[in-house]
Amino acid sequence: MTSHAENSDAGGPATRRRGDKHRQAIMSAVRDLLEEKPFGELSVSSISQRAGVARSGFYFYFDSKYAVLAAIVAEATEELEELTQYFAPRQPGESPEEFAKRMVGSAAVVYAHNDPVMTACNAARYTDAEIRDMLQQQFEVVLRDIVAVVEAEIEAGTAHPISDDIPTLVRTLVGTTSLMLTGDPVFVGDDEDGDRRVRLLEQLWLNSLWGGGPK
Repeated sequence: MTSHAENSDAGGPATRRRGDKHRQAIMSAVRDLLEEKPFGELSVSSISQRAGVARSGFYFYFDSKYAVLAAIVAEATEELEELTQYFAPRQPGESPEEFAKRMVGSAAVVYAHNDPVMTACNAARYTDAEIRDMLQQQFEVVLRDIVAVVEAEIEAGTAHPISDDIPTLVRTLVGTTSLMLTGDPVFVGDDEDGDRRVRLLEQLWLNSLWGGGPK
């Protein structure tokens, strides 16, 4: 079944307003429900009930509960792109420390704003192939953009990474950042100090990308 949300545009402004309201209500319902139970326990019926829309109304906008989750994650990725200025290279006058803060700080804001969705996604990726594939696609987009930024700095002689294997280095940094910001117990243990984790991540990025010394 294909989502028909785009068809609501044909009905004019009033229809669009109703459509936007119902679509956002469904997405908000998933956010709320994820504070109460794992994603695997959510059903279209429970989401529809929480959103205040009919089951048929749910399928007017989304193919499945996975489609709702994908829409939320896509919005989070767009938010991250905006906050990082679309992963813009280090600007004139922007120090490596400021660049690290821009990248890590922006990610922290996005994860906090979209919690518990991001936490639920990271938890479910071990057992749910569809969620794992969705997250991997988003991850690769971010990875590609940051690798391009780092490689441009290396070519300009303004970055000195600790490794010549830039894709693996950036993948490690992005993956570690994601897991730490979602509170993965393997990375954070019992530490509930989110600010301390952000500061550590900033130092990790800074020293990994600029701490290798001139080649």
